[in-house]
Amino acid sequence: MPSVLLDLLFPTDCAGCGRPGASLCARCADGLRRPRAHRPDPWPDGLPPVVVSAAYEGQVRSALLAYKERSRRDLAGPLGVALAAAVCHHVQAPGPPVVLVPVPSRRSAARARGGDHMLRLARASVAPLALLGLPVRVVPCLRVGRAVRDSAGLSATGRAANVAGAFEVASGAFGVVPRGAQRGGPIRAGPSRSPVVLVDDLVTTGATAVEATRALRAGGVKVAAIAAIAGTLRHHHSLTS
Repeated sequence: MPSVLLDLLFPTDCAGCGRPGASLCARCADGLRRPRAHRPDPWPDGLPPVVVSAAYEGQVRSALLAYKERSRRDLAGPLGVALAAAVCHHVQAPGPPVVLVPVPSRRSAARARGGDHMLRLARASVAPLALLGLPVRVVPCLRVGRAVRDSAGLSATGRAANVAGAFEVASGAFGVVPRGAQRGGPIRAGPSRSPVVLVDDLVTTGATAVEATRALRAGGVKVAAIAAIAGTLRHHHSLTS
C-alpha cells in the first residue's frame, strides 16, 4: 500500500508537540539528544554516575508517556537514539563492547504495554551506537523478584522502600546470555572485560537505579554508569556546569 494512502488512513502526529507528519518531528528529536549529568538531590548511596539525554518536561515527557502508556511503538527508534546519546557520554570508542542492562518492567506493566519497554529501547540503541563505532551487547539479566507498586507520587524515601530488594539477577546471566538477548543468538559477556551500563527511560530520585545496581553487584557485576533518556528537571545540571 502506498505510503501516502497509509498516511491518510493512519495519520501520524509527533508524539512530542502534535505536529502531523512524523512520529517525532525534527525539533522534538533534537531536544532528546542533549546529554547532561543528572544528580538527584539528595544523592542516594550506591548510585553510579548518571547521564540523561533530556529533561523530563514538555515535549520529552509527552513522547515518553506516549511510548509507554499509549502503545506508540513507532517511537522506539527515536527514543533508542536518545538512549544511545546518553550511553556515548559514559563510554567512547574504541574499547571493548559495552554491556547494556535494561531496568526490567513490572510483569503487569509489561503485559499492558505488549512487552518490556526498556528491553525494546535498549535493542533500538544498538544500531545508532554501532554507527558511532561503539559495539554494545544487550543483556536483559535483571528481573523483578517481588511485587512493587507504581512509584508515581511517592517521595524519595517511599520510592527507595518500594523497590528495596525488588530486583535479582538471572542465574548464569553473565556466562551465556539467554536466547533472544540480542539478534544473532546467545553471546558471552564478561563483566570484567566489558563496561556495564544500566539503562532506563527515566531517573527521578535514583532509587530504582540504586536497587538495580545493588542486585547486579550481588551477582558479581560492577555497574560503571547509568544512562537514561530523561531526568526530572529539578534534579539535573549541565555537563558543563
